[in-house]
Amino acid sequence: MRFILRSHFLLLTVFAVLPAWNSCRGQDSAIAQATPESSQQPQQVSSQKSVATSPDANPGSQQNTPPSSTLDDTVDAGEMDDDIDHAPRRMSRWNEYTGPHFIAKLGMGFLIDTAAYAQNIESKEQINMLPAQRLRDFRFVLGGSFPSLSRKVTWNVGIMYDAPTHSWVIRQTGIMVAVPQLWGNVFIGRSKEGFSLNKVMVGYDGWTMERSTMSDATIPILADGFKWLGYTPKHGFLWNFGYYNDWLSQGQSFSTYHNQTVLRAVWLPIHSDETRTAFHVGLNLRNGSPKQGQLQFRARPEVSQAPYFVDTGKFATTNTKMAGYETYYRKGSLLLGSEYWWVHANSSSTHNPTIHGGDFVATWCITGEARAYNTIQGAFREVIPKRSVFSGGLGAVELIARFSDIDLDSGTLKGGKFWRFTPMVNWYLTDYLRLVGTYGIGRLDRFNLKGNTQFFQTRLQFEF
Repeated sequence: MRFILRSHFLLLTVFAVLPAWNSCRGQDSAIAQATPESSQQPQQVSSQKSVATSPDANPGSQQNTPPSSTLDDTVDAGEMDDDIDHAPRRMSRWNEYTGPHFIAKLGMGFLIDTAAYAQNIESKEQINMLPAQRLRDFRFVLGGSFPSLSRKVTWNVGIMYDAPTHSWVIRQTGIMVAVPQLWGNVFIGRSKEGFSLNKVMVGYDGWTMERSTMSDATIPILADGFKWLGYTPKHGFLWNFGYYNDWLSQGQSFSTYHNQTVLRAVWLPIHSDETRTAFHVGLNLRNGSPKQGQLQFRARPEVSQAPYFVDTGKFATTNTKMAGYETYYRKGSLLLGSEYWWVHANSSSTHNPTIHGGDFVATWCITGEARAYNTIQGAFREVIPKRSVFSGGLGAVELIARFSDIDLDSGTLKGGKFWRFTPMVNWYLTDYLRLVGTYGIGRLDRFNLKGNTQFFQTRLQFEF
């Protein structure tokens, strides 16, 4: 009961404070637009916003496409859709500065999650769990560009408070340079590897609260190195190619590989803004050398507070190779998609195992919004409501159903098998506030038992 009361008190506090904050923010914007400087120089009107990128990327570093546009062909070092280079000098908002030679913008985001469970007897014998509430993610991001340079150069710095370890860590940080001669951009620094649309996609923008178990078990959240993002509009073809090394990431929790090479190639046979239609077909390839010749695949059941459900333990391996597909179809407010991949480990001691897993998802915005698709990243954006609840509207309501599975039993590895079905609702009250209600049912096949667990989850997401 105390757990539930604390959760309700937190939500009531947010609803009481944010409308007033939003009103003040609107007044500040109106005052800034009324200044002589702004009246003398035309400004581009846009409903885009800075949002958090994810529990593993950068809030405040991404601008979302207005609801009227469903395709986006811009990107920068913070993985954002951004046109701030062409704005006049101003300090119209406390968190941004735009000048002729330097642009900077500060962003922030946080997630608060609650989770409760209903387990059958077999599930309790496998893993016993208790209800929990915790800060999932809290971070600051500073990004910008140098508009006076002859080519587009953007930068980003992300820092996150890691609640489990009570420490601050560096997240997506680096420089991106536009290279038209290579049909795209080159990023140098710490970023996503580029394997899997759902992993590339900003976590705060994701349709579900957590990525699939297969994603968390096999793809490091970040890596240090360089990435080439290319796109040929005429042929509807895009790619991400990256090489990463651990020489800067010693001691980081995500640093499980000494080096890795990743290639993601995507074809867009259909991408029309007029019909709000996008058809995405992709191939992912990855080759990696684990640190110290050891590796471990493990994942929680898509609940950040839960213990690990599947876990191979550490085993000796000199190399891993990954391959898989991704396919998504968006028609207006309806989105259907699937990803699946296989990981082969060169490990004679465990008989060279091959593990596999993925997911299938359907989302529908019943209020009519469509997720914008970024043709440079090859990923979807967050839902932007047509009219927020603070402006008298309903916000945006998105219904989701996802099935995910993972199989870590191969060779002599006995990491377990797990599947989960997740129906859920996303309510975007405005472009910076989101409430999530999630139900899930899953089955774990491990320890010579097959246990069923029901999951009850909520999330409060704030970002700017």
